[in-house]
Amino acid sequence: MNEDILKGKWEQIKGQVRQKWGELTDDDVDRIAGKRQELVGVIQERYGRAQEEAEKEVDEFLTAYTE
Repeated sequence: MNEDILKGKWEQIKGQVRQKWGELTDDDVDRIAGKRQELVGVIQERYGRAQEEAEKEVDEFLTAYTE
């Protein structure tokens, strides 16, 4: 899913993002606003993940969402 599509569908996706990554706050989700790299960064912060690991998680989530 490219970033334009992610931004456009953010309102639909953000509930599922909160379910998957429960440590994200409403403020985190609002700040992300459909930006993939921002989501990766927040996951790194909240969960102490390496960038590659966070990117893989996000990519897997977005791939599963679009299927």
